[in-house]
This record gives sequence, C-alpha cells and structure tokens, in this order.
Amino acid sequence: MSKGSNIPLSAARIRAELVWETRPTTPDVDASALLLAPSGKVRSDDDFVFFNQPNHASGAVRKLPKQTAGTQVRDALEIDVTRIEPEVDRIVLGSSADGGTFSEVPGLHLLLTDLATNTQIARFDMTDATSETAFLSGEIYRRGGDWKFRAVGQGYASGLEGLATDFGITVDDEPAPAPAAAAPVSAPVATPPAAAPSIAYSRPAPAAPAAAPAPIQYSRPAPAPAAPPAPPAPPAPSAPIQYSRPAPASGTAAPVPGYAPPPVGAPVAPARGTVNLDKGRVSLRKNERVSLVKTGAPALNRIQLGLGWDPAVGSKSIDLDASAIVLNAAGKDIDLAWFMSKKACKGAVQHQGDNVTGQGDGDDEVILVELDRLPAEAAAIVFTINSFSSHKFTDIKNAYCRLVDTTTRAELVRFDLTDSKPSTGVFMCVLRRAGAAWEMEALGAFHDGRTVKAMRAPAAAFVRS
Repeated sequence: MSKGSNIPLSAARIRAELVWETRPTTPDVDASALLLAPSGKVRSDDDFVFFNQPNHASGAVRKLPKQTAGTQVRDALEIDVTRIEPEVDRIVLGSSADGGTFSEVPGLHLLLTDLATNTQIARFDMTDATSETAFLSGEIYRRGGDWKFRAVGQGYASGLEGLATDFGITVDDEPAPAPAAAAPVSAPVATPPAAAPSIAYSRPAPAAPAAAPAPIQYSRPAPAPAAPPAPPAPPAPSAPIQYSRPAPASGTAAPVPGYAPPPVGAPVAPARGTVNLDKGRVSLRKNERVSLVKTGAPALNRIQLGLGWDPAVGSKSIDLDASAIVLNAAGKDIDLAWFMSKKACKGAVQHQGDNVTGQGDGDDEVILVELDRLPAEAAAIVFTINSFSSHKFTDIKNAYCRLVDTTTRAELVRFDLTDSKPSTGVFMCVLRRAGAAWEMEALGAFHDGRTVKAMRAPAAAFVRS
C-alpha cells in the first residue's frame, strides 16, 4: 500500500503488526492504538491501548508481547471488529520511539493479517520518516456499515505523550485550586511541529489538544536536636501545595504536607544520624539518610533503584509505576524518566520498564542511574511510585525501594514503607548531591497523582537537605 490509500476489510479478526530491523543505535519502538468516537477523540483514558494498558475493556483491541527474531522486531495489536462498540468510529494505530527518531528505525513497515486464515491482507512500508518520535501507521474506520483500512504514515516530534494528548488523552493531574492571585501552571502539552502537519482524515480533523478534563495518569521535618536518636513527629500540615513553576526566589520550595523546609536564611544543619557505607548494607527509616561513600573505596557511580510492592490482602493485582524526577538546586525539574519517556539526561537515568527483577527477588520496576554522567546542574533525583489505575496506597503493602551497586550487584541501602494513606502517589526517596558525593534519604511522603507529572512541582521541596 502507498500513503493515503485504503482497502476494505472483510476479516473479523486482524493482527496489525509493526515490524522493523534493530541495530545498536535503533531506538526502542512501541505500538499503540486509540479507539476514537466520531468527535475524533477518545471517550476516556480507557480507550488508549499501549504497553502500560494492554487490553481494552471491550475485548476489541489487545497488545501482544513484543517479539524479536535475530535482528527483526515485531510489536503487534490484535483487533476484533465484531467487538468494537457502536460508539467507536475509528481505531488509530500509533507507535512511539524512545531514545531516537523514526528516521533511525530501519525497515519500518506495517503488516495486516487475517487471523482466521493467517493470510496477509496488506503491507505498508514507511520510508519517509524524519524527526518524528511518534508515528501513525494507519487507521481502521467505519464506512457505510463496513470497515476499511487507510495507510497514514505521518507523525509527531512530541513522542507518545504528544500523540496521546492530540486525541484527548490526559497525561497530567489538574493542578490543585489556588487563590485567584496565584494562577496554577500545568505542564506544557507538546504539539506537532510545523514540519509534521496535523493528519487530515475524511472525518472532522481532531481539534487542538484539550485541557486535561481528567488525568491519566502524576520539606522535611524541621531540623531536630542531635541528641534524640528517633525522628521527631511530623509537624502539622503546611499550606496547600502550590503548582507555580518559577524558581523560588527566596530559597523556599513548594511544600508537601507533613514537611517544612528550614527557615529562609537559616544555615543548613548537618544531617542528623547520617551514616556512610563503611559497615555494609544500611536499612533506613523515614527521613533518615545515608552518604553513598565507603572509606577507601572508589566513588559510587553506577547504581540502580529497585522499587517493589504487593497488593494488600483481598486486593486484586495493582499496576504501579516508578519514576525519577531530576531537579536543579532551585527545585526546577530538568528531566523525567517515566513509562512514557524512559530515558532522562541523555541516558544517565534509564527506566527499565515494567516488571523488571534486579539483584535478588521482588523488584517490580528498576531505574538505572549513572551518577558521573548527570549534568552538573542536577542537584537531586526524586523517585516516586504512582497508581496509573487510581488505586490507593491503602490497597498496597510491602512497598519498598532499595539501592544496588550495578558493578558489584550488592544491595547498599533499603527503605521499607511501613505506613499507608489513601493517596495515589508517594515520594519514596531522594538522591541528593552532597559536595563531591551523593546521599540518599528515605521520604515516604504521600501525594495524589496518577503519573509522575503531578509530582513535579512538589518534588522541589526535597532538593534541600
């Protein structure tokens, strides 16, 4: 097939398979699908089928595990047109490239196969990609009571997030209400650049990305006297979280309930009870910290954060997502590593995807960090866990994070979250620059947010020690 051409579909069950050749420089590619109403938008976030939500509730679309044979990779979706709901007018077949653009994906093509007979229906080669990081290969659409397929072959330079928002998916929480004088600032929504014009369809073209109506999905105790060994009780909650993004001029950061930063102008007290790694593995409690230094040993440069959890008794399987927010000394986020964009700071921080097991058992997700490759402006990395499906942490038990030396595979630090609140997100820990070295502090601070984007502004409270 050529770009823009269409064919009728007589098959009831179809496999739409994205195929490409992988090389050392080829970015990771993921197929996805959006089920659209006649308006050109999804009805809700549930109409987005992708690696983090692989099955549509209707059974009409499901994403299969990615397959690799030699240098060839296949990422497929199965579509049963008999199960497509009457309210769905069109299924858009999308894809995203993580770590590069589609111009770096050789041999990219789409195969349509009739699952009843296992015969090929169509092949569409996509050969003219340039700077796109999200691509629409085609669409399956209604026409006069029948179904047809159109080859599209156009995309966006704004990745999976840009593709999703253009069709009505929201990827950020709405900011909390603020006083009239303080206008909340939402994370910007990427839009297609001039070089990649909006795709024209026979039905009304999708409107510009709408303001998020509903999310998909995203400090410290005052310094205590040195004598008491146990942390003090948290102070009364401070003012509501403010989502304004300008770098704080006074040295303060957006507050997180239960935490209060040191007074403006006050000297930063030495970390109470800070230890190093001389005695081996360190087990932290909430608000305790450890210097990632071992006397006489080389600097620790390559680490991984393993995060894990279990459903509470009586709860069903729960999908949670670990993420990393890289911030500068003013509390402004520099970059994010999360399920929609797995690499941050040019690969110095890398999200390893869902259900990755690190050294030992139990890690649900792993984030790799090369401390020596972080930009000089990176002052802290805050690690979060969020419930994409809006489950509360009262439905979760045994949540933990642990730091592992990727060179020796030794577990260095562990923090077990022992309390729980009916929130959809939690700040688990922070890695913070401390002179030439780094330290880790256990946080356990709860906050609502289905994805990490809701955590970006309040994460600034954890930059200062």
